[in-house]
Amino acid sequence: MGCYECCMRCLGGVPYISLVATLFCFSGIALFCGCGHQALTETERLIENYFARNLQDYITLAYLIEYFQYIIYGLATFFFLYCIALLAEGFYTTSAARQTFGEFRSTVCGRCLSTTFILITYFLAVVWLLVFALSALPVYFFYNMATTCRTIDVLSETPSSINQLCVDARQYGLLPWNAVPGKACGMTLSNVCKTREFFLTYDLYIAAFAGAGITLLALLTYVVSTTYNFAVLRYLGRKGLGPRC
Repeated sequence: MGCYECCMRCLGGVPYISLVATLFCFSGIALFCGCGHQALTETERLIENYFARNLQDYITLAYLIEYFQYIIYGLATFFFLYCIALLAEGFYTTSAARQTFGEFRSTVCGRCLSTTFILITYFLAVVWLLVFALSALPVYFFYNMATTCRTIDVLSETPSSINQLCVDARQYGLLPWNAVPGKACGMTLSNVCKTREFFLTYDLYIAAFAGAGITLLALLTYVVSTTYNFAVLRYLGRKGLGPRC
């Protein structure tokens, strides 16, 4: 066998769909976890500086942010390992790889493993759909805040009107109802929207939301890939290609 034929057979054994899904998963999780972690830190700083004067008013929020950041660490580690496992499973069940290496045949263990990956990946996709929806909430909050600030800038010549335009962090559950001031109105709100903290936090949440969407796309691609791999294994098993464990 020549070098060209050998290279083509090796390239034919690459599970390209699983490889693309793995790249999507790595980039999406990195974007979601990295930007989400920093966005939570900036959110705490924004609330502390502009919406709450007393530490007791946002201490619960600070604890929640810390817990979510620990969860982010766990998510990054889990998805890194799980994506590697799915990619390895894709290599194992690629028909070209089985043709190249005779010992990689359809086995009972292989079909059970593929079934397990299908169920886990489907469950993760459903859960991550919820995460994707929840990650839109801070984007919605900052979008409303930016829209209100633009309205204030347009109506800046009528102070009596702009003082009625407010963003109340208590309405979004970020602060308790007895927090003081708990909201920002008028030119105070407009000045908040011009700060570095606001623009940075807004952009980070948008990036985290995009990362969640990329990760969801990767999980759906994995569902398709693992289902196809399972179908191939079942077909080979029915053809009698050594169903052993």
